[in-house]
Amino acid sequence: MRVAYKNFTGGEVTPTLSARYDLGRYANSLKIMENFLPNLHGDAYRRPGTYFLENLGGDCVLLPFSFNAEAGQNFALAFGEKTLRVVNVNGYVVAEAMESPYALADVPEISYAQVGDVVYLAHKDYALHKVVRTGAAPAYKWAVGTVALNTSLAAPAAPTAAWQGSAGNYTLRYKVSAVDADGKESLPSAVGSTASGKYPTDWTEGNHCVLSWQAVEGAAEYNIYRESAGYYGFIGIAQGTSFDDQNYEADIADTPKEDWDPFAGGNNPGTVTFHQQRMVLAGTRNSPQSFYMSRTGDFENFRKSRPLQDDDPVEYQLASGTVDGIVWAASFGDLLLGTASAEYKATGDNGAVTAKNCTITAQSYWGSSKIAPIIIGNSVMHCQRHGSRVRDLYYSLEKDGYAGNDLSVLAPHLFDGHTIRQWAFQQTPGSVLWVVRDDGVLLALTYMKEQDIWGWSRQITDGRVRSVAALSGENADELLLVVERSVDGARRYCLERLMPRWEQSDDIRDAFFVDCGLTGVFEDGVESVGGLSHLEGRTVHALLDGSPVEGLEVRGGAVALPYAARTVSIGLPYTSTLCPQCVEADTQTGSTLGMKRGYGQCVVRLFRSVGGKFGTDRKRLYDFPFVPVQWGEPCEPFSGDVRCSAGGGQDPDTSFYIVQDRPLPMQVAAIVVSVDFGQQG
Repeated sequence: MRVAYKNFTGGEVTPTLSARYDLGRYANSLKIMENFLPNLHGDAYRRPGTYFLENLGGDCVLLPFSFNAEAGQNFALAFGEKTLRVVNVNGYVVAEAMESPYALADVPEISYAQVGDVVYLAHKDYALHKVVRTGAAPAYKWAVGTVALNTSLAAPAAPTAAWQGSAGNYTLRYKVSAVDADGKESLPSAVGSTASGKYPTDWTEGNHCVLSWQAVEGAAEYNIYRESAGYYGFIGIAQGTSFDDQNYEADIADTPKEDWDPFAGGNNPGTVTFHQQRMVLAGTRNSPQSFYMSRTGDFENFRKSRPLQDDDPVEYQLASGTVDGIVWAASFGDLLLGTASAEYKATGDNGAVTAKNCTITAQSYWGSSKIAPIIIGNSVMHCQRHGSRVRDLYYSLEKDGYAGNDLSVLAPHLFDGHTIRQWAFQQTPGSVLWVVRDDGVLLALTYMKEQDIWGWSRQITDGRVRSVAALSGENADELLLVVERSVDGARRYCLERLMPRWEQSDDIRDAFFVDCGLTGVFEDGVESVGGLSHLEGRTVHALLDGSPVEGLEVRGGAVALPYAARTVSIGLPYTSTLCPQCVEADTQTGSTLGMKRGYGQCVVRLFRSVGGKFGTDRKRLYDFPFVPVQWGEPCEPFSGDVRCSAGGGQDPDTSFYIVQDRPLPMQVAAIVVSVDFGQQG
């Protein structure tokens, strides 16, 4: 039997599916996909290596700061134990360590949301904080501090009200508020009143009331309110410190604001996001099922009007059968809310949530963990309750609501017994969700819903990945990683960057397939490379002018090369393994399940690859041929079909492996195997 594997977008699946060749995704899935990634076109490409940026000196958690798509406006907030540093996409520290209120163990549970130069940070054990960038490039200033809600100019003192005209027996009452240049209004003054005025409907020609008050520092103008039916309604604006009320109608739909702080007394929110020009805070310590929204366009303002107006702050509580706190919130057309038992949609008239109008409906009952959701295209990715499954959530016309899938259902072996610590989405290249597991294994989900592409792979390095963050770079998204490595008998926490994919136009000399590595171009050639103290005592691999060299030792922070080279890449080796599912089918004599099988002539279609190994036994592999056209020149990439004899005996579990363990590129477009079946195993 001759079978072609030509689509690897299903990624690695659990061994318990080895007999489910009736599944449509069986032909696209693999037994092992390690340090390879499914490409959106169906081929599989080797993961690039990671470039060493900095020794962090201790464990850190990265949170992204993205002002816009320009590379120079993207940074990573590196939270350590009670410290915060800011680094750019190249790993350069742009803000030295400053004091942070957060213990390192609590940082992974921080909910964060950014608007402009401010990142808001929410955690139930801490008051709401924010990281603020001020100044201009390159001398930006960074600070972290507590958010002081409802701050504004000081309220004016009570105005003096002087009635002008024939006397009456009605008391006119006024309040004045100060407004700054940004339109932010203060609390109202105390009441200023007249003792001999007239009711507004009784005013005659010549009647008016003159108000005056003391100036408030920083005020650009003042709002004036007059009492009507028990409310203080807006009657006008003054540029100076006086106002002449000519019997203007009091608008009781526009009243002075009253202080309201639902987070006082340690009632800290655990979740933050932005929706419809409001800051959303949810899952507080004392009211875990409630969510709150700031005034429209004034994110730190929770002051209310009396009576309530549409732009006033919002307070709603999820009504469910259990007391499940809100663990995440996301703006996705509607306001989506995740709890431990269900996912909800909050909307209102014409889609707008207001203080007077909000409808909350459950969309699914899978439940969510505290991992912050990630929006990918038309889907919201969230982590299921207990943090061991990944689901998407998207709008369904058929349901007229939100539906979703368990994206880890075919690969539970990657999640069972583990939780997800953090994740980050790298939109370009490849549309990949990078997932950090609690044991330091890095998983990758290639995801594109509109093409029904989703496949998992394992990304193994000599160490433990602790944190990831995706930032916009010059030509693609950059993935930064914090990796715990053992170097010279000690733990090191390295800040590293995933190198760009090796593209069609790239020279083999520029290939980078080592981890925690460095690269350089030396015009005159070098026989020794330094700057490797972060790998002291380790055995490393190198690519020297496009040719691989293995088994080099780092001594004194340097490596002696076997010959002089101009273009050098050096770092820790890693192994990439690809293994398709066993060939199974229903034949005229029955199913091939359990039958012994052996591989004959096989064909591997490669694209711009150099070297690699193949075989049916991972402990006994054979080299693909790779030699330079002329000795001393680099091994040029090969595109085309390589025929090989897999060897090995007959066994029911015989598999075909493709392995690359040298610092060289590999991209597999298809694998064609010829299988001979014997008797039952």
